[in-house]
Amino acid sequence: MKKNQIDFITMGCSKNLVDSEQLMRQFADKGYHCVHDGKRIQGEIAIVNTCGFIESAKEESINTILELVDAKNKGKLKKIYVMGCLSQRYQKELEDSIPEVDKFYGKFNYRQLLDDLGPAPQVGEAAVKFSARRTDANTRRLLSTPSHYAYVKIAEGCDRHCAYCAIPLITGKHVSRPMDDILDEVRELVSEGVKEIQIIEQELTYYGVDLYGKPMIAELINRMADIDGVKWIRLHYAYPNQFPLDLLDVMRERDNVCKYLDIALQHISDHMLQLMHRHVSKQDTLELLKTIRERVPGITLRTTLMVGFPGETEEDFQELLDFVRSQRFERMGAFAYSEEEGTYSAEHYKDDVPAEIKQQRLDKLMAVQEEISNAVEAAKVGNIYKVIIDRKEGNYYVGRTEFCSPEVDPEVLIPADKKKLHTGHFYQVKMTDNDEFDLYGEVV
Repeated sequence: MKKNQIDFITMGCSKNLVDSEQLMRQFADKGYHCVHDGKRIQGEIAIVNTCGFIESAKEESINTILELVDAKNKGKLKKIYVMGCLSQRYQKELEDSIPEVDKFYGKFNYRQLLDDLGPAPQVGEAAVKFSARRTDANTRRLLSTPSHYAYVKIAEGCDRHCAYCAIPLITGKHVSRPMDDILDEVRELVSEGVKEIQIIEQELTYYGVDLYGKPMIAELINRMADIDGVKWIRLHYAYPNQFPLDLLDVMRERDNVCKYLDIALQHISDHMLQLMHRHVSKQDTLELLKTIRERVPGITLRTTLMVGFPGETEEDFQELLDFVRSQRFERMGAFAYSEEEGTYSAEHYKDDVPAEIKQQRLDKLMAVQEEISNAVEAAKVGNIYKVIIDRKEGNYYVGRTEFCSPEVDPEVLIPADKKKLHTGHFYQVKMTDNDEFDLYGEVV
């Protein structure tokens, strides 16, 4: 057990990761050594940042907590603290069922941890002083990602009330960060060596409405692209309803804005979209996708779809399959519906699609997408792309094109025995081959 070490474990989305990174930096300023997602827990203290989005994520968070409780009971750990979405929603239940956890915090009061733990014992005063480089010290972070990219959260919460989604119940209403604050953070990250900015928000196309009276995502990204040293900007989690089309002009015109958009569609059947309270129609969706591809030639679209929502018929599902086949999304994820208490669907609909049918539909959908993804990547063989190197792994350097988000999208594998490459640097790479998941290439 390493004295004054805190092991952080972050579950769920990259928005949680940003919260963990901010907290890690503040604990580091108080004299603690912070480790994120280490291979094994070695410190005296563990902090788990939980996810409460869907049943599988909740189970994973609870199992992680229970594993830490076991380590504590065996004397391998002194303190366990839990924060994030799961404890925001179920704090009382968790306190009652897992009393071995020293304290539970929610999604927004977790900075109380800093006062509860105080400065690291036996550390000089100089180590506990917070940096004054920023007026808003809460946005300063200890990056857990490779040093050349970072996630930047531009808002919290969501004003959409999709029938299946518990996120508004957890995070509350949409609250945008002031634009200048975001841009200051990006400048600071760039000064520390960050080249790629991963923009994240629950619904980024709504950014600015609460502060400025209209969507301001296009202006924000345009101003961010002007910052010297920002090489790539990548956009995550758009919503199809009321999509700000001026954002497409920015994506097309600015070379350092990746032609990549993560836009969750969930379904295409009007029957399902209405039941889901998505406030968008099939026709609206088709027209938007056509517009996006016309105005940003060569764009890569990532979407997320859902199967097994209450009332989904075989006809609805076939419509979804046909939609995926025709649209040929470059990237797609999917999940089966799970009932979340407190949501509209949990209170008003019967979860009437059997679990085995949900799984069958999910498997069919992903099999279709696998063929599409394989063909999309195979079409890149022989072409040259700009690639950023994320790491060296075994006999390969592992990188990404502008069309790939970290950890979720295909990577580019470059043999390490031919030429020494540097992490965080860009190279022109000719694609030589592909397999089910990745591309292979050589530096030219």
